[in-house]
Amino acid sequence: MFGPGSRARQEAAGSRSSYGRMEDGAGELDLLTDREADFIAARDSFYMASVSEDGWPYVQHRGGPGGFLRRIGGNRIGFADYRGNRQYLSAAYLAADDRVSLFLMDYPNRRRLKLIGHAYGSEDPADIAALMTPGYAAEPERAFLIDVVGFDWNCPQHITPRFTEAEVARETRPLLDELARLRARVAELEGHHS
Repeated sequence: MFGPGSRARQEAAGSRSSYGRMEDGAGELDLLTDREADFIAARDSFYMASVSEDGWPYVQHRGGPGGFLRRIGGNRIGFADYRGNRQYLSAAYLAADDRVSLFLMDYPNRRRLKLIGHAYGSEDPADIAALMTPGYAAEPERAFLIDVVGFDWNCPQHITPRFTEAEVARETRPLLDELARLRARVAELEGHHS
């Protein structure tokens, strides 16, 4: 992921040697392992950046049920592209320049994974069927397939933990159940004293 400009700045800042060691093992660092595949499949959303025909970056949020984005073999990941607002920005931009960057967040655990790769849309029914999420009612238009060429795990610094409503409910359910038991017990005791 380091270009000549970032390498020059790393050199000037004195951090180039540590980042250079990362690049020396690039063959190993660019192969998706089960760790990355599991992290990717656990996400219910991600951000995908592409480049317009005019050279402007475009970032789009993609969401769906957990596991809608997943590894489908080796370094290829994909997701079913469901009918939406019909702007077709990503589809058009990828037809002109297939390079993408994905940003996947795990806010509760303060982890993030950045991926870069070459993406393309497929209207092949087999590709679409392979990426559909069972039980999800939306109808896909195409599959997006991404051949990952690099990735980077980032440190947790400055990631503010955020939780979904379901995660908060799951964690607070035992406390709310206990509160309900205590209230019922208090009401019972107050009833005996009346």
